[in-house]
Amino acid sequence: MNVDPNSAVYTTDEYGRPFIILREQAKKTRTHGVEAIKSHILAARTVANIIRTSLGPRGLDKIMISPDGEITMEVEHQIAKLLVQLSKSQDDEIGDGTTGVVVLAGALLEQSEALLDRGIHPIRIADGFDRACAVAVEQLDRISDRVDYTLEDTGNLLKCAKTSLGSKIVSKEHTQFAQIAVDAVLAVADLERRDVPFDLIKVDGKVGGSLADTKLIRGVLIDKDMSHPQMPRTVRDAKIAILTCPFEPPRPKTKHKLDITSVEEYNKLREYEKEKFADMIQMVKDTGANLVVCQWGFDDEANHLLMQNDLPAVRWVGGPEIELIAIATHGRIVPRFEDLSPEKLGKAGIVREISFGTTRDKMLVIEECANTRAVTIFVRGSNKMIVDEAKRALHDALCAVRNLVVDNRVVYGGGSADISCAIAVSKAADEIPSIEQYAMRAFASALDAIPLALAENSGLSPIETLTDVRSRQVNENNPRLGIDCNGRGENDMKKQLVYDPLISKRQQYLLATQLVRAVLKIDDVITAGQADE
Repeated sequence: MNVDPNSAVYTTDEYGRPFIILREQAKKTRTHGVEAIKSHILAARTVANIIRTSLGPRGLDKIMISPDGEITMEVEHQIAKLLVQLSKSQDDEIGDGTTGVVVLAGALLEQSEALLDRGIHPIRIADGFDRACAVAVEQLDRISDRVDYTLEDTGNLLKCAKTSLGSKIVSKEHTQFAQIAVDAVLAVADLERRDVPFDLIKVDGKVGGSLADTKLIRGVLIDKDMSHPQMPRTVRDAKIAILTCPFEPPRPKTKHKLDITSVEEYNKLREYEKEKFADMIQMVKDTGANLVVCQWGFDDEANHLLMQNDLPAVRWVGGPEIELIAIATHGRIVPRFEDLSPEKLGKAGIVREISFGTTRDKMLVIEECANTRAVTIFVRGSNKMIVDEAKRALHDALCAVRNLVVDNRVVYGGGSADISCAIAVSKAADEIPSIEQYAMRAFASALDAIPLALAENSGLSPIETLTDVRSRQVNENNPRLGIDCNGRGENDMKKQLVYDPLISKRQQYLLATQLVRAVLKIDDVITAGQADE
């Protein structure tokens, strides 16, 4: 083995035995300056270009498969990870517009590269983008419209939900899914406070049936069945005891061992256990409860005694589901049998067990609850991928409707708002005397990336379509003109009913601009290489 003398040190241990300490033979790579920024821009553009073709109602979905065959979203490059996190931030804050924000960020970074080639400092580019973003957000406020809705007139909310679902896998049933999303949000919304508590909306799914079988349940659905096959399948006027204590005799919390040396002692223990089971069941029955929902399991003896005492029970109900049942039925979660009282029971009109097809799968539906605000959306689909995709699509639609409840201002889709903002930013750039005007014009060009992608994904000629719509917006002074993705012969997005919540579009601009500043500020990267063999 060849050893570099400069990377080795001779020494001895406490017994005088000699040995050599070698430095780690890893090579570190370093990129800095404009070269580093350009490598980051390339990584981000790669992700944005992959996502770009999934934008709009004619967009196509992507599948990333890991080496072991699982569908995954693992990205190794640190700057590419930032784009994934950007999309997640948009999803966490707004719930929709995740594709658009990545496409916009990729376009901004692409424009940055051209400005760097012209010798403009990265921070001056970022400052120009910030000024342009402020102009674009002001323009969004100017062109936005307020849409009215009531519990009876939900037409505008429905249009917004349909726009969100238009690009999803469920678009075939998008009218039904949009109605479900609107009904679910309005069921739980506090319109006075403009608040939508999402924890009252549960989205559950099961493989089997078609997307058209998806329905809204005004109550709670749990993936459990009655603990004993001979218990009644339906309980009317249910008074529900919600327990987090198990049906078993009390035992010390520390480790313990019980030695039984005779038949009498064994019989005594068995009688004690039976007596305790009977006491527990009697405590439940004394409160007037006719259904037990227990977080823990119980053995066959307790199960048999519950059935004998005409007390239907459900076991192994998870923590979140227990909490949802308690909220829906106005019940209290009880940690000890001694604390049970009639006031702590949950109330529901009907609890029934439903089965599916030829399988033995069963689920429990709790309906006509005391708290009518708790709802469950039950999604059906032909396979697990479609069910999962339908859940994600419903989440986006729920968020789009929620955004309108929180702030009922909308801009119009089809890239119309982006074109209008691009025109406003270009006009503002001409009035800026400093070098930032170049960055502002680049920002305006980047805004055109969204309508260009929409036109391209819809099979239209991108540049011709964009220039035509852009000139019409200026000549007709109509900011509602956008890309006719569905080929309906109408460019006015208001007439096409393509609604986009204002806060969603505004958040896209702000988040994408922040990410670009973060990327442009990194000009030195040191990467530890693999150790030499």
